Amino acid sequence: MKKVIVGISGGVDSAVSAILLKEQGYEVEGLFMRNWDSMLNNDLLGNPNFNENICPQEQDYNDALKACEIIGIKLHRVDFIKEYWDYVFTYFLEELKKGHTPNPDMLCNKFIKFDLFKKEALKLGADYIATGHYAKVINNSLYKAKDQNKDQTYFLADITKEQLENVLFPLGDLTKPEVRAIAEKYQLNIAHKKDSTGICFIGERHFQEFIKNYLKPNPGPIVDVVTQKVIGTHTGLMNYTIGQRRNVGLSGDELRHYVCGKNVAKNILYVAYGDSEYLYSDECTLDNINLIEGPLPPKLMAKFRYRSEDIPVEVISQNNHEIRLKYPTKAKSITPGQACVFYDQDKCLGCGFIKEVYKNGEKLWYL
Repeated sequence: MKKVIVGISGGVDSAVSAILLKEQGYEVEGLFMRNWDSMLNNDLLGNPNFNENICPQEQDYNDALKACEIIGIKLHRVDFIKEYWDYVFTYFLEELKKGHTPNPDMLCNKFIKFDLFKKEALKLGADYIATGHYAKVINNSLYKAKDQNKDQTYFLADITKEQLENVLFPLGDLTKPEVRAIAEKYQLNIAHKKDSTGICFIGERHFQEFIKNYLKPNPGPIVDVVTQKVIGTHTGLMNYTIGQRRNVGLSGDELRHYVCGKNVAKNILYVAYGDSEYLYSDECTLDNINLIEGPLPPKLMAKFRYRSEDIPVEVISQNNHEIRLKYPTKAKSITPGQACVFYDQDKCLGCGFIKEVYKNGEKLWYL
């Protein structure tokens, strides 16, 4: 009997993954990863109920323990707090300092879940590892899940083909309602537990309040990209994303402005008025390339944000270090630091991270 170690998070997806694998005849055990010191998080943020309420991560562990008891499997626990800080959180902070909008989930998959977790699972005698991701592995290639609304290949695109070896995604052919139904059938304690959202180490917290503990607020001018006039003051470039229209910090008629760029060296936040002209581009370069399936074909599809639609792109040039893409139709809010994930229909080919953005052959100076 083959042994599978399942990454159990305390949520319904990972628990149902364990159920499905057990039903398929595998020897199944769970492994709970503690990647962030939630006690410190609560304390730093001055949670008024800190002494009364159990911290969210400990609640997740207790939920995982109960779920594994119901399923009838053993649950192990491992701490990756230092490694998460070194490989994920420091990257997160450095990207914020650059004015980027980082994606720590991709780094967590690359360095923690499909590296350190996998090594820990091998110590426990695993033949395979499994997670509750909505994705598929077919012939050691990564494919989108059946539930396109829940598909998570965008967050998995920075792992390698070697990391996909001996990996199982039991939820790949299920929809979220079907997963909930299985949890209800087994009367799991977490059958109706709310899905986690946002950045894992922040939890149900206000981002700006959280990040003040690590990056000192650095207010600066808000400048109209057309008139070059200062029209307000921002609270720190890390608090804004390209395309943002709400909570920019302007008032009156200026509420119709949207964020269109950042100058980190001068600490300027650029905004534009009215329509979205300054959010569009037609070319970009990518670095930090990870190609799961080798060199890209000349034409393919790409996703620039998790919730955005796939758009057709053309590869102008590519090597191991940089790729340049052209979009046949102008794409909106393509932003330095974001991941661009490549697809051939449902097959995920890998990713790169946006370095520079162009429009009509010229680099967008305000980005």
